[in-house]
Amino acid sequence: MLPMIDRFSEEPIRRQIYKQLKEQILRGELQQGEGLPSTRELASDLAVSRSTVVEAYDMLLAEGFLESRQGSQTLVADGVTIFASHESHALPEKEKKTSVLADFTTGKPDLEQFPRAQWLRLLSKSAQSLQSASYGYTGPKGFEHLCVEISAWLSRSRGISVSDDDIFITAGATHALRVLADLLCANNGRVIMEDPCHKGLYDTLMACSCEIVPIPADDHGMQTELLSGNERAQMIYVTPSHQFPLGGILPAARRASLIRYAREQNVYIVEDDYDSEFRFTGAPISPLYSLDSNCVIYIGTFSKTVFPALRIGFVLLPKELQSRWCYLRTHHDVQNPVFEQAALAEFLRTRAFDRHIRAARNRYAKRRLALLEALASNFGSDCNVCGDAAGLHLAVRFSGKQFGEDFQAFCLKHGVVISPMESHCIEKGRHKDQLLLGYGHLEPEEIKEGVHLLSDVIGEYENQIALEHD
Repeated sequence: MLPMIDRFSEEPIRRQIYKQLKEQILRGELQQGEGLPSTRELASDLAVSRSTVVEAYDMLLAEGFLESRQGSQTLVADGVTIFASHESHALPEKEKKTSVLADFTTGKPDLEQFPRAQWLRLLSKSAQSLQSASYGYTGPKGFEHLCVEISAWLSRSRGISVSDDDIFITAGATHALRVLADLLCANNGRVIMEDPCHKGLYDTLMACSCEIVPIPADDHGMQTELLSGNERAQMIYVTPSHQFPLGGILPAARRASLIRYAREQNVYIVEDDYDSEFRFTGAPISPLYSLDSNCVIYIGTFSKTVFPALRIGFVLLPKELQSRWCYLRTHHDVQNPVFEQAALAEFLRTRAFDRHIRAARNRYAKRRLALLEALASNFGSDCNVCGDAAGLHLAVRFSGKQFGEDFQAFCLKHGVVISPMESHCIEKGRHKDQLLLGYGHLEPEEIKEGVHLLSDVIGEYENQIALEHD
């Protein structure tokens, strides 16, 4: 079968010929030992130059798909067929996707309002101002000036004093947790974790072969009174300033209890302070780290505050862990890209980051209010919101309702993207009446329309359940 030439394609004709002949050989349509037309003959049949065909044949000869001897015909090489000629190796057709009419995905910031032009100027300026040494391997700790600016920002935004020597740059919170799992929990270590929790970070720890010890969380965070002292854990992972996904703030008594437990058990607490910049009632909550910097490892990220693709976060590490951390980072991925770090350092130094956070917080506050009003309008007293003081999502309890394992798929078929609380639970069954509604990326009108649609879908879901039980 002659190759089919697309003369309007940007792909060179020689490569089109090469790829199609290669596919025919792999499928067995051109069998081993079979002779190919001469380059002059094929060029004539395809109405292309002979040199184009020669280049295609040369690529196949170089990769071993063809064999050629002086004065004889070019042949298909032995043993290069993969698919029998009757087998289909075409990719399966993609299922037709349902149009998304309402997207309540959690953790999505508003990317449309990010000051991209300003960021690009900072990126260009920072790249030009870097010394030549910064273009090489700069080490696993991170860009020095960024560590300095993060230290200053933590002081003015969180009220904690930390040396830039104790700040280590990561590729986001997930990456930080991955390295910490290797650092603290090698050889199937045990991790105490809130339940419910962030499913993605739970999966990260499971991928590191950690054994998870779930401790139930309520509207005020981890129930520390349930810690027995027999957990034999190497790490405790918590989100005390805004528990994900319930949204509660860990009270002072539970914080003190957790610190005492960590000291008694000689275990590190990993504090993920993932979105407390967006707090709508009062100043950000003081981190657990401020109570004891020796047993608490603080994780911060710029994924929600700047943009997710930036992939820059950081950890505050106790001195005794720093050399081992540097060793692991060196053999994980060496370092973060320096240009983005330099631009972020300038973004922080000029207080442009602070102004961006204030503007974003005001937008999110209006969207949060729009969501609360829409829920009240559509569900009235049948829903109860918890954890609405901060963050980019609400946890909503619907009295008298039960959202089964099929609810998420049912919603998606009707154009609604939403997460039941149970999808973030380690031990199932305690939160079947709750849903998570992300709103950071939605305009108020989209929120209003989306909640109205959600109300209709929940009604249809309940009708379907009722029919199945009849």
